[in-house]
Amino acid sequence: MPYTDYMYLNRSNVIEGLGWYGVLAVVGAYGMLSLGMISANDLVYQLLNLTGALAIMIDAYKDGNMQPVVLNVVWAVIAVVGLWNVWVGW
Repeated sequence: MPYTDYMYLNRSNVIEGLGWYGVLAVVGAYGMLSLGMISANDLVYQLLNLTGALAIMIDAYKDGNMQPVVLNVVWAVIAVVGLWNVWVGW
């Protein structure tokens, strides 16, 4: 099989993969919440939102795209507050 740039694991490809993980994590969390599969008070929901936001933030920052960075900073802060509420049982 011939070599292609897509097969080469470099920093750029890893960051791009992180971005795709972030999209899947945030959309998956929202989908599961909307379908009643999880609750907003579930640890997994908050962790998916936090890790997804951080991953998208890293990918967007690498590309110099600041709007998604700012959006996902806010998203991550909300997820941290949600995690805190899960932790203390509010």
